[in-house]
Amino acid sequence: MHRQKKQGLSTTAIHAGYHSDPQTGALATPIYQTSTFVFSSTEEGAKRFSGEEAGYIYSRLGNPTITVLEEKMAALEKAEAGLAFASGMAAVSSILMALVRTGDHILGTKGLYGCTYGLLTLMKDRFAVNYSLCDMTDEDSIRQMLQPTTRVIYVETPINPTMELVDLKLVVKIAKEIDAYVVVDNTFMSPYLQRPIEYGCDIVIHSATKFIGGHGDVIAGVAVGPKSIMDSIRMTTQKDMGGILAPFDAYLLIRGLKTLGVRMDRHCENGQRVAEFLHNHPKVAIVHYPGLPHFPQYELACEQMDGFGGLLAFELEGGMEAGIRMMNNVRLCKRAVSLGDVDSLIQHPASMTHSVIPAEERWKMGITDGLIRLSVGIEDVEDIIDDLDAALSFA
Repeated sequence: MHRQKKQGLSTTAIHAGYHSDPQTGALATPIYQTSTFVFSSTEEGAKRFSGEEAGYIYSRLGNPTITVLEEKMAALEKAEAGLAFASGMAAVSSILMALVRTGDHILGTKGLYGCTYGLLTLMKDRFAVNYSLCDMTDEDSIRQMLQPTTRVIYVETPINPTMELVDLKLVVKIAKEIDAYVVVDNTFMSPYLQRPIEYGCDIVIHSATKFIGGHGDVIAGVAVGPKSIMDSIRMTTQKDMGGILAPFDAYLLIRGLKTLGVRMDRHCENGQRVAEFLHNHPKVAIVHYPGLPHFPQYELACEQMDGFGGLLAFELEGGMEAGIRMMNNVRLCKRAVSLGDVDSLIQHPASMTHSVIPAEERWKMGITDGLIRLSVGIEDVEDIIDDLDAALSFA
């Protein structure tokens, strides 16, 4: 008896969720650019609204193009179901609002993305949902920060922008003891390099703007997890808060996913080369990149991830002023926030992505005023290195 081999991730990214249009044979996923759907009868409409019959009603509740994206992402992350959102923060806010109630506690990794930090602050001030930020590299530190009301452990790994890792197996073990959800922001890695569901995490979130799209032309978010939870969120916080992805944007993400594997391989290859160059440069004080053997969590990176990605951070010997001079003299690398594009992007977290976080809190997170984050693109790596080398001469 022939046993079918396990399908590879690149094959899944290309083929999952869609097998050509049955009526036209269209190879590319059609864009169903419609706000609403016609029922063949009043009875059919009633059955769809009651959930008795499957089918589309209104694009805020579901759309065929968006369904393909959701199914692809669920297949890639090895989850049961997915949900697409209008932005990464729409995904984060809808998921967290669905999982917690007034009086609950969220334990998050220190160094959270600035807007996620802002959301947690808002939830605490407006709705009395408490939160704490924790160094999750150490089991004792996690346990000390737990509260009787901890409902969610929210993880970014690698952490933005210090690239610090969180041991997912450890977090899942602790969460199961207290019956808490583990929610992981997997934006930095993509499912091509890391799949938290395989370690027992409950929900995975992506800013699909980044590596999933990959071309800097769409804003979107995706969440995947158990079907029961995703179905509930679809009909509650997603529907009622309304952060819904447009069909055309879903089409762009589907197209981007078809090259996810080749792009991530190049991001990893270039990221490693650039990190090694910076590590050996006399004006660079330290490089934060999981693929460098001296990285404190190098062994965990090798165990938990299938590659080291294209994100890194570094500090210059001359500190903040040297960093500004260096950034102002790049030519190929673009001074821009975001990450995961085919273009190399360079930014200053303290004044840009993490500026909403108070300085003292940032410093505790390891985000110094002189830290620079680089999203290494897929250009010819020698051109990236030449650009950085020339800019560093001004540092």
